[in-house]
Amino acid sequence: MSSLETRPDEVTCGEQAATDGTVTVLEPREVPLGGPRAMTVRRTLPSRRRTMIGAWCFVDHYGPDDVAETGGMVVPPHPHTALQTVSWLFSGLVEHRDSTGVRALVRPGELNLMTAGHGVCHSEVSVVPADGAPGSVESGVLHGAQLWVVLPAGRTDVEPSFEHFVPEPVRHGDAGVSVFLGDLRVGEQRVGSPVTTHTPLLGAEVVLEPGARLRLGVDVEHEHGLLVDQGEVTVAGQGVRRSELAYLAPGREELELVAGGEPVRALLLGGPPFGEQIVMWWNFIGRSHDEVVAAREQWQDELGHRADGRFGAVDYPDGESLPAPALPQVRLRPRG
Repeated sequence: MSSLETRPDEVTCGEQAATDGTVTVLEPREVPLGGPRAMTVRRTLPSRRRTMIGAWCFVDHYGPDDVAETGGMVVPPHPHTALQTVSWLFSGLVEHRDSTGVRALVRPGELNLMTAGHGVCHSEVSVVPADGAPGSVESGVLHGAQLWVVLPAGRTDVEPSFEHFVPEPVRHGDAGVSVFLGDLRVGEQRVGSPVTTHTPLLGAEVVLEPGARLRLGVDVEHEHGLLVDQGEVTVAGQGVRRSELAYLAPGREELELVAGGEPVRALLLGGPPFGEQIVMWWNFIGRSHDEVVAAREQWQDELGHRADGRFGAVDYPDGESLPAPALPQVRLRPRG
């Protein structure tokens, strides 16, 4: 998914991990995706209180959204640099097309991961299948999360690529876990994903029946985030509500999740503190203001029309590519 803000802030990311052991709850802010009927997302990363969790730098939560009423997700070809996009749906369908030649459907419970590397462009359009029964996960109700992962120094110029993975849900008592990135201990079982990451990462969907209690074994050197999609859950003694993102500092070997009186669904994210500063503006990530400026200029020159260009071209029949917004008038000074 693209950031479609017309005046996006330039953000310097890469603060130190917290060390006091407390759980910080990040509240979402609503961000319209643009257009008179466009859907609104709830964004928790980056925020003023925290910009990254491990290499995770962008967390949007959206839906349930009736595509017939709102038009759903219609994002024309747009660029990315130095990151991986992670698409995860709870219901609905999204068609992904990118400049590596991939055309794929994002389906509920299946991971689609695109690595931008030096540069890539892609489009995302929600789809209403003719046989999508009301209430089914492949109906016209779009509901999910879009996440970004920063590529570390030395890996920012890798070739663009695309991976698809269907994790097998693991049941443990009144809970279920689907690990789509990295690995996680569920009970006595360690569950992992074969998908390529360039830093240690964790990504998993967790579901809990009302009142269920689940202990998960995690890496003590990782910081973690828990994004609640539905219900209310307590993690490490802290209550977290729908669309909130709980941040947990490194130092824990185990996370205990306790569901409230309703079913819970959440995404658990994790990774070691990133240890690098990045500049993120619109859909670009760089290590400096100048890198972001150069990427924007190149995109404006190509706009997805040059198959041999930095960003390539997308087979997109529904209109023109998305131009970049104007840059801010001030130069961002790194901080940290």
